[in-house]
Amino acid sequence: MNTHKHKTALVHQKELRVRGFHVDVYQHVNNARYLEFLEDARWHFFDDMGLTPLFSAAQCAMAVININISYRGSAYFGDDLVIETSFSQVQSRKVELKQIIKLKHSDKVITQALVTFVAFDQQTKKAISFPPTLLEKMHSLMSSS
Repeated sequence: MNTHKHKTALVHQKELRVRGFHVDVYQHVNNARYLEFLEDARWHFFDDMGLTPLFSAAQCAMAVININISYRGSAYFGDDLVIETSFSQVQSRKVELKQIIKLKHSDKVITQALVTFVAFDQQTKKAISFPPTLLEKMHSLMSSS
C-alpha cells in the first residue's frame, strides 16, 4: 500500500474561441498568438485565484524569465480552446506554471508550456523573494491528493 501523498495543483480553465484576427495567411493560429493566449489565461488565473491583489498589496510584480513551449497541433478559425493553468513548482524565488491548450471537448493538446516567473520590487525593479503572503497563497493552491 502506497501512503505517499502526491502534490496536485488546482487546475484553472479559461476558454477561448479562435477569431479571424488570430489566424495567419496559412489559416491557422500563428505560434506567436499562443503566447498571447497563454498570457491572457495566466492573468485570469492570477485574478481568479486571488493572487493579483496580493501582488499589489506587497508592491511587487511578476516577470516571466523563461517559457518552454511545445507545439503539438494546430488551431483554426472557429475552434473552441480550453487553456489549463496550474502551478508545477513553487519556490521562494521562482515559480513555474504548467499551461496546456486543448481543443474543447477533446483530449487533443495543441500547445503546452512551462512558464517560469519571479517577483520583483516595483520600486527597485530588482528580483526579490516572494512575500510570505504570496508564497503561502501559492502553496495553498498546490493541494495534496
